[in-house]
Amino acid sequence: MPLSVTAEGTSSIANGEFRVGMEAGYAPFNWTQTTDANGAVAIPGDHSYAGGYDVQIAKKVAEGLNKRLVIVKTKWDGLAPALQSGKIDAVIAGMSPTPERKKEIDFSDPYYESNLVIVTRKDSKYADAKSIKDFRGAKITAQLNTFHYTVIDQIPGVQKQQAQADFGAMRTALASGVIDGYVSERPEGVTAASVNPDIKMVEFSEENGFQTDPADTTIAIGLRKEDPNLDKINEILAGISQEERTKIMDQAIIDQPAAENIGDENQSKPGLLTDFKNILNQYGVLFLRGTGTTLLLALIGTVVGTLIGLLIGVIRTVPESENKGKYALQKVSNWLLSAYIEIFRSTPMMVQAMVIYYGIALAFSIDLNRTAAALFIVSINTGAYMSEIVRGGIFSVDKGQFEAAQAIGMTHSQTMTKIVLPQVIRNIMPATGNEFVINIKDTSVLSVISVSDLFFQGNSAAGANYQFFQTFSIICVIYFILTFTITRILRWVEKRIDGPAAYIPVEEAEQAVITGEDK
Repeated sequence: MPLSVTAEGTSSIANGEFRVGMEAGYAPFNWTQTTDANGAVAIPGDHSYAGGYDVQIAKKVAEGLNKRLVIVKTKWDGLAPALQSGKIDAVIAGMSPTPERKKEIDFSDPYYESNLVIVTRKDSKYADAKSIKDFRGAKITAQLNTFHYTVIDQIPGVQKQQAQADFGAMRTALASGVIDGYVSERPEGVTAASVNPDIKMVEFSEENGFQTDPADTTIAIGLRKEDPNLDKINEILAGISQEERTKIMDQAIIDQPAAENIGDENQSKPGLLTDFKNILNQYGVLFLRGTGTTLLLALIGTVVGTLIGLLIGVIRTVPESENKGKYALQKVSNWLLSAYIEIFRSTPMMVQAMVIYYGIALAFSIDLNRTAAALFIVSINTGAYMSEIVRGGIFSVDKGQFEAAQAIGMTHSQTMTKIVLPQVIRNIMPATGNEFVINIKDTSVLSVISVSDLFFQGNSAAGANYQFFQTFSIICVIYFILTFTITRILRWVEKRIDGPAAYIPVEEAEQAVITGEDK
């Protein structure tokens, strides 16, 4: 029996866990909430809970396997790599068993079947469409890496737009008028239309709709190739009747947070301020935890990255040795350091995260803790940039100071630690602060390896409550407070290092004392 490993570095088979990956932001299939109401399952390390149709199916499968269900919250693009690298045991996230996906992973029998619809605005000229042909000239999109995006080509004369990362992005684009509609499945369309009175779901008859393969419209559980539990999982799914599946989906639509929000809106019709208050009451704790994660990653990453930059700066300024062996070692080390700097400065942090977290697990069977991996990624990425900043800071120190230090017999290390680096640290303070601010914002890409930072928490909340403008306005304010506060603190530190603005040179002070005594 093959051994699967979890994101925490232990065998999920050995400890009886069934680790399931999902976005927890695709209602009514899956969403994030703050309590365990309606059978929601805790998300480890996130202090939140996952609910929805997928979660209820996952609970039944885990029970049938006699394992403890563990939900691993991951962005859509990270689900397949997480499965293949052993970070999770299964993907239960509304994933269709398309031929392309079957080449990489195995699928169970379907656990849900749905029809494709187009979600548009109620005031759109396409709202009364009866056929996909009626969407001629419309700007239509769908989620990235899904078959939904490929079927858009069946619409004659359509203006196919760039695929979107998730449904939250598509709903926002639709509400703002950037697109005329997006392809979705009926449960999501029902939810979108019920939550937002300005949204309409357009359904089609079989002859007027999208022509799809049965594998495209069904949803199955994704598993690693040759997973020994496949037959058992199919047996469990076979025991769930169609009537029970429909009942679970209907209940999920009722239980989702968005359904609660729209119910309240129909009763009291609150304004924006009330919306903001409700979002903070419901998701404020998640936002605070996401803020803490963001600050932790940015702070430690910047500090460690600066230390890496200082170390590389010192190494690269060591005078060339006359000893052939040491000279060769210097050349090799400088080449390696240059390669490190160029590679990490020339590639996006998201790509680095995918390669380091999932690639290492696939290639070397080394399982990294996701928080430790995130800290490592931010630190080495920052170190590459800081090394060049430090190099510039070292070059800004007058050459005469190096010559003076050498003249009085100081070694290179003494010159750097006693004379150069104190000046360099002060000179690079503004650039270091800028890197800190950049890291606060760039940690959002680490959600691809299941790191629940501030942006990921906000995205999950918006995917559940459908209040995108209000939710992301709150996230925007939090980011601004973080960056503004950090910038002010660093400027205060700079002034403290500089000392008082009105210096009196020692010579002038002594002369003033002598002149005073003469008088």
